[in-house]
Amino acid sequence: MDPGSERTFEDFVERRMMSLFGAAYLLVGDVHQAEDLLQAALEKVYRRWRRIETMDHPEAYVRRVIVNLANDRWRRRRRAVEVAIDEAETASHPDDTDLIDLRQELIEGLQRLPIGMRTVLVLRYWEGLTDAQVAAELGRSVGTVKSQASRGLERLRGLADRRHGAARDAAPTRADRGSGED
Repeated sequence: MDPGSERTFEDFVERRMMSLFGAAYLLVGDVHQAEDLLQAALEKVYRRWRRIETMDHPEAYVRRVIVNLANDRWRRRRRAVEVAIDEAETASHPDDTDLIDLRQELIEGLQRLPIGMRTVLVLRYWEGLTDAQVAAELGRSVGTVKSQASRGLERLRGLADRRHGAARDAAPTRADRGSGED
């Protein structure tokens, strides 16, 4: 690669690294896997940068590479033997870690969605793309993107409701504790 292209690639990576990493993280749900995914995507992009840098939206191309690599990894993982994870939850008491817990819950919920639905949600709500932009990036119709986003959000809400419902059911109620009025 010529020095000028190499410099534009380095500038691009410096400017967009955090956004691209965030998308990768939400797609795979693990910091180390996201780092690996982003590294693999940037390696692919680097080899073709002279052509990519002339595109109208090189970032969209890079995101598409990330999505494709995440899809490939997801398919390979789905073919492997899945290990059951014990998800027993204990009742929690609100504290300053609620936002951290909520974020982790969202990431875990995203990981339970099919990769296509997850990809739509990440591009739409994390990357802030419009339905039309997501449709163009994924080669889908706007209607498909809207329905995938709607269904994905509904499933995330359902997962959260079930999780919090189980915690509420496990928590003692006022009647269980006694009202203290005898």
